[in-house]
Amino acid sequence: MNVEGSEKAISPSLFYRLCWMNCMTFAPMQQHNAWKNENYQMIVILSGKGRLLLGKSGYPLERGKCFIVEPGKSIECEAGEQGLEWYILTFEVHHIGKLRSPAAESQTLPVFPCVGEVECGPFSNWLDWVEGLYSHHQSETNDELSLFDQHIRFQELLRHIFKHNLPDSMVVNSRQSVEDTIEQLNRNYGDLWTVDRMAATANLGRWQYTRLFKEITGQVPLQYLSDIRINQAKHLLQATDDRMFDIAQNIGFGNEFYFNRRFKQTVGLSPGQYRRHYREDIRVFAPFLEDFLLALGVMPALQVSYSKWGTQSYLGLDHIPAVELTTEIQTPLACKLDFVMVEYGFPEKWNSDLFEKKVPHYRMPDLGESWQETLRTVADLLGIGKSTKVVDVIDHYERKADLARKKLYTIRHQTVAFLRISAEAIILYAGPDKGYTGPILYKDLGLTPHPLVEQVTNGARRAELSLELLAQLDADHLFVTFEVSEEAKEELCATSVWKSLPAVVHNRVYEVDYLSWMNYGILSHGKKIDDVLRVLA
Repeated sequence: MNVEGSEKAISPSLFYRLCWMNCMTFAPMQQHNAWKNENYQMIVILSGKGRLLLGKSGYPLERGKCFIVEPGKSIECEAGEQGLEWYILTFEVHHIGKLRSPAAESQTLPVFPCVGEVECGPFSNWLDWVEGLYSHHQSETNDELSLFDQHIRFQELLRHIFKHNLPDSMVVNSRQSVEDTIEQLNRNYGDLWTVDRMAATANLGRWQYTRLFKEITGQVPLQYLSDIRINQAKHLLQATDDRMFDIAQNIGFGNEFYFNRRFKQTVGLSPGQYRRHYREDIRVFAPFLEDFLLALGVMPALQVSYSKWGTQSYLGLDHIPAVELTTEIQTPLACKLDFVMVEYGFPEKWNSDLFEKKVPHYRMPDLGESWQETLRTVADLLGIGKSTKVVDVIDHYERKADLARKKLYTIRHQTVAFLRISAEAIILYAGPDKGYTGPILYKDLGLTPHPLVEQVTNGARRAELSLELLAQLDADHLFVTFEVSEEAKEELCATSVWKSLPAVVHNRVYEVDYLSWMNYGILSHGKKIDDVLRVLA
């Protein structure tokens, strides 16, 4: 067991407690004799001018200046011709935790990291904090909640000081210390780690360590460590026949039961199911996710069908039995399954009683536009998460999109929009970051969205267009999918609003397949690229 971190000398965390504060006013040219403070003091200049002497160092005073004075330092001041007004706050600094020895504790005094004149801009924010503290100090409110609010306000004030005044070298060294412990976690994930031990190893306080850790990794320390352990468990389940108990011990989980629970919470399958998926051909049903299965070379046992749309014909699964989705209770599936995988919103839309309860189920996270993450998750659940197949599929798509973007370069400034037209509404889909179509049209292919796209969708995936707004859609090119009868389609196309659209006038309206365009799958995205090249390249 690696105990290096517990033997290193550490600087304990510090705790800051506001003790007292006052607002002091000095008459013009008034002098205040030198005094020595027993605790730290913060002086905030509100108005007037003057001069401050801290020990042997002199400072000019004016509104917006702030000073931190350490204990024992003599303080002397003289007001200018307009007088002087300041807030003065007295606070204590305490160590939290034990030092290495009583001798070390007696020789080490708490040290505030910023003393003398400190930067406090923007002063308006600073003044809000200080005046809030003073207002509470003057009130008679003394309940625990209000005292706690006061404490938090003071900590926010100090955080502002640290953020604007700590030397860059201290920040850089602290980040490097955290990065060093992250490397240790990746090497020694099986050790008994706590956040306190990680922070001690980095020679930082727990709060500062956790904040820097999350800035670097995007996760809190224990979640990051858990993910390392789970990934190592996946490797051992794939590559060895080790017992679950041995794997749990090897990766740092205290017992097999806790390991099983954490693994299923993270992966969506039990360790045993995960091992089976990796080693055996499994029969999987993944309604509306078949696209991802096929991209990975996995044939689904069943495919989804819906009375309004039918099956996803662009996938070419005519030989695979179809299951029609409904909100009504149905008899269990005739086909025996090993695994069911559904998209995030599936349970709210459809009747899940279609599936046998004893069959393992997995509900995908709401990954939305991030098809790469969806692909990796699907691959992992099917036991091919580490396969080069995933990398190859993503690389193939990116090369295809790059080549298409180059072919469309000459028309990149012509505006494009995508419409979905149903009996209920005319829907405009969003820009490069949202929806089934925007990321492909405007990001992958580099085309230009019509201004109305961003204006109307306003951060949403889509927006309904009135006829008045439709009349403003003077895009150079329109891609459209229809969910209406031929009669309703002809009726819309005969309206004066539709016939006056520039894309219609110049014969630049392109009807596309509903199911392949209303899908997040990678094969679906490839079809969109093919359709665009066919009419624009």
